[in-house]
Amino acid sequence: MDGASQTTCSPLRVVYFNMLGLTRLLSTLLLAKDVLISTTGPTVSVGYATYLGNQSHPNTVAYLGVAYAEPPVGDLRFRATVPLNTTRLREEAGGQVINATYYPDFCVQGSTGRGDAGGAGSEDCLKVNIYTPYGAKEGDNLPVLFYIHGGGYVFGNPRNWPFDDWIHQSPNVVIVSVYYRLDSLGFLATPEFGGSEHGDFNAGFKDQTQALRWVKKYISAFGGDPNRVTINGQSAGGASVELHMAAHGREQLFHGAIAQSVYRTPLPTPEQQQPLFKFYSSYAGCGTGSIGEQMTCLRNASISTLARAQDAATQGKFSGLYNTFHPVLDGVIFTGYPTLQFQSGEFRHVPLIVGSTSNETLSGGSNISLALKEYFPSLTKADIQEFLELYPLSEYDSPEQQFQVATGEPDVICGREAMGGASSLFSDTWTYRYNTPNPTQGSAAVVHAAENWMMFDGTNTGFNGTTTFTHQTTAELVFASELIAYWLSFVRSGNPNTYKLEMSPTWERYTPTKKVRMVLMQDPLNSGTVSGSYMEEEPTAEGNRCVFAISKAIHTQD
Repeated sequence: MDGASQTTCSPLRVVYFNMLGLTRLLSTLLLAKDVLISTTGPTVSVGYATYLGNQSHPNTVAYLGVAYAEPPVGDLRFRATVPLNTTRLREEAGGQVINATYYPDFCVQGSTGRGDAGGAGSEDCLKVNIYTPYGAKEGDNLPVLFYIHGGGYVFGNPRNWPFDDWIHQSPNVVIVSVYYRLDSLGFLATPEFGGSEHGDFNAGFKDQTQALRWVKKYISAFGGDPNRVTINGQSAGGASVELHMAAHGREQLFHGAIAQSVYRTPLPTPEQQQPLFKFYSSYAGCGTGSIGEQMTCLRNASISTLARAQDAATQGKFSGLYNTFHPVLDGVIFTGYPTLQFQSGEFRHVPLIVGSTSNETLSGGSNISLALKEYFPSLTKADIQEFLELYPLSEYDSPEQQFQVATGEPDVICGREAMGGASSLFSDTWTYRYNTPNPTQGSAAVVHAAENWMMFDGTNTGFNGTTTFTHQTTAELVFASELIAYWLSFVRSGNPNTYKLEMSPTWERYTPTKKVRMVLMQDPLNSGTVSGSYMEEEPTAEGNRCVFAISKAIHTQD
């Protein structure tokens, strides 16, 4: 099956998109949470449990909300992921089929900082959604895509990035999308955690790792090959891909990587995060007593209390430099800054696709110096002055463009060079620039996450795990099919060209001596019959600026 040619886009896809939306709605309305049922339909047995899936297309089944770890509640709050107790699950099922036809509760969300209040979701969220071809079974050995969602490690709901249409287009892969703990519940840190009973560093990242371990052990039951897993993520998901490649350890949990718009956020030390911990604990009413007493208080606190505390830190009530809950340099999993590890070759050498959108930045405002200092708190005044000298206003059409480039390159765009340049010394590497704006945003700029709208049914995420899906035109559906074909060709063969659409150009490899990238672009004429994508050389000036940004990694801590 894996050797079959890539299925091209069909007009039926529009019809099935509408059917898919109806199916999701009915599943939500009619099926109660955690119901155990005996019924007919596509099922998969993993030994300790049997799951009923949702047939979202004639050739596609989605198994939604499959647990991969113990619920991190009660005393397990703020602790490392605990592997799933399969005996418990078997006993609870009592021989009945577990309903996996509806999306599970998403992980507790933090605020996006745009006036919303975080806190929606559940702590009992360590689940995966698994998308398979209809009839996939043990022994099919289909390659696996493991997707890690973005959201700044603060928010994100995998329901908002569905993969039913990917399988419908290319029914020769298995796709797994992971839920992991976010914000303070996933990344609370203070030096006292190190090797103690009080808590664990990087719990949310350890969730991702445990999900990969579950995939290695059980994905064969869904028709997947545990020895052909490609990890993929966008934004914080792209940064997670980078961290998995740089993480210390010998486990072989993946064999290829796709990093989209890598969120080049600092990897602070626990000591640098300690002021944030103290603020959070105090704001939650747990700031007195020993560290053990504070953690007991935090574990007994309500989600509402913790949500208000983590939101307050990012909404101006905390004056420290590091005001967000992110992965930390724990000295065990992460022993160095990932950019520096890539430059020294200390990362997993696997085939890689890495890129960004044309006009993205994750900084706000108009003052470049302030924006860089806020994003990278450890930059010195001298560092910032050097950055400013690289981006003179005279080279840009407007101050707004100058700000976007001067912040967007170190924030996100230079991840393409930081990872791709190093990877190309060891493994086949492809890079890209995504160059089609999100048509619902009314701007010609191709901003952060523009490709998500195209690749996931016209999704625009909202507050607290919500999203809005908008209709896509025939030309947009064809372009989405082109992107999906490149991605899944890479998953299937380690090369985006093997099963690309016939109309798509050959995606040339990025090498140290030939720094080229694919410009992924919809046909400007919207014909729906030809590709708008093309190859280009990396601009020398951009490359030089990124080399400079990479040289500052000891201060940017990325």
